Amino acid sequence: MPKVGITETAIRDGHQSLLATRMRTEDMIPALEAMDAIGYHSIECWGGATFDSCLRFLKEDPWWRLREIKSRLKKTPTQMLLRGQNAVGYRHYADDVVRAFCDKAVENGMDIFRIFDALNDTRNLETAFDAVKKAGGHVQGTICYTTSPVHTVDKFAAMADRMVEMGADSLCIKDMAGLLSPMMAKALVSRLKKDHPGMMVQMHCHDTSGYSEMAYLMGVQSGADVIDCAISALAGGTSQPATETLVAALAEDPELNTGLELHSLIQLAQYFRGVRRKYWRFESNLLGVDSGVLEHQVPGGMISNLVGQLREQNQEARLAEVLEENARVRADLGYPPLVTPSSQIVGTQAVLNVLTGQRYGTVTRETRNLAGGQYGQTAAGISDDVLKTILGEVKPITHRPADDLAPEMEQAKVDAGELAKTDEDVLSHVMFPQPAKEFFEWREGGEGPERELVAAVIGALFVKEPATATRAVPSAASNGAGSVDSWRQFGRMRQMR
Repeated sequence: MPKVGITETAIRDGHQSLLATRMRTEDMIPALEAMDAIGYHSIECWGGATFDSCLRFLKEDPWWRLREIKSRLKKTPTQMLLRGQNAVGYRHYADDVVRAFCDKAVENGMDIFRIFDALNDTRNLETAFDAVKKAGGHVQGTICYTTSPVHTVDKFAAMADRMVEMGADSLCIKDMAGLLSPMMAKALVSRLKKDHPGMMVQMHCHDTSGYSEMAYLMGVQSGADVIDCAISALAGGTSQPATETLVAALAEDPELNTGLELHSLIQLAQYFRGVRRKYWRFESNLLGVDSGVLEHQVPGGMISNLVGQLREQNQEARLAEVLEENARVRADLGYPPLVTPSSQIVGTQAVLNVLTGQRYGTVTRETRNLAGGQYGQTAAGISDDVLKTILGEVKPITHRPADDLAPEMEQAKVDAGELAKTDEDVLSHVMFPQPAKEFFEWREGGEGPERELVAAVIGALFVKEPATATRAVPSAASNGAGSVDSWRQFGRMRQMR
């Protein structure tokens, strides 16, 4: 019986971290039945930035993607990342939106909801927890791991206690920037298992700093039940550790064996290596180990955003200054974990502070909202001087931010208009009004080829097709019925063994 489960992240966080979330559903479908046969604990396939990217760049319906994936995963649970009161968007939505979203996500095929809040404010998790439970989904309460003078094992443990009280079915330590050291992994996992011995604990680490494999090993030795990995073709750097590596390493310990077969994973990696080549122009180029993250704490995806902002102003050479200022802004704002959307808020403000030469001379609306409590309570209090500089005479709120939001769904149906054909369309419009509208118009107009697809096809023409190790593995550059049939055959072969 496997002692440690593996959640595969290739078709969500793997390509989000390395390929700007540009992988198309058509490149996932040929591999899904083989992935289903491998024996993963779950397959992360939705949420995070994928919803936005589907509408904005790929001209895909994210709800259709979920249904297509679910129809091919007969044995393996689906898993998604949900931003608490932000759902899959970048602002707080009214409770009726969060409830409707969770209900429709379960209806369309989602099983496990990893629910987090960017500030670790559990008040922002209450509605999503309740909605997922009522819809029949699995609630995974999530701790966003970060380091600061105010973040301690005791504080994280207290957050876990509250999430268990709220009805969490499992707990997750989410290390989005690769900051979880091996010793801290041991300490935190041991504490969570001690406090909640019957609760499944999962670890999600990024490989940015080089810590993650060591953190995973210490974590599972301390009682962690499941770890997140990405198939090697989409692993390393700012993504997760390689699935095959962890499976092979743990296979030597009968108490930690994952039960997964290495050969099947190697064949799967071969397919995704070909897929990755198709998206070469979206490569992050943040490869290998970046030890600097241990100081500035900026996730890899955010660094690329900062570089883009500086490049637009012909100031790319000032990145080091911005990273230093980023740490100061984070301290000023109460040490928020740097994860969407707080990472973007802190990073953009740091860029403005450096380029204008005056700290908080220009303040973004999002920075004001964060300082004003509109995103929730920060881990540390914000000094009166900083509040005065950012907010003037405005006083921060201390209640749950969503308490100020009126129901949105009925008005959203009116705003979406006749272009929205389903309740799912209305939710897409609520989350991303302009990208959803453009997608609906494109769909209404006959679904002509969009720029991202044309670019992918052109890219594929210049990629040499990789040699295949077995006739059961399809060419990653082909997406026709033949490739799907080949993977179905491969999946059936795996099930027969």
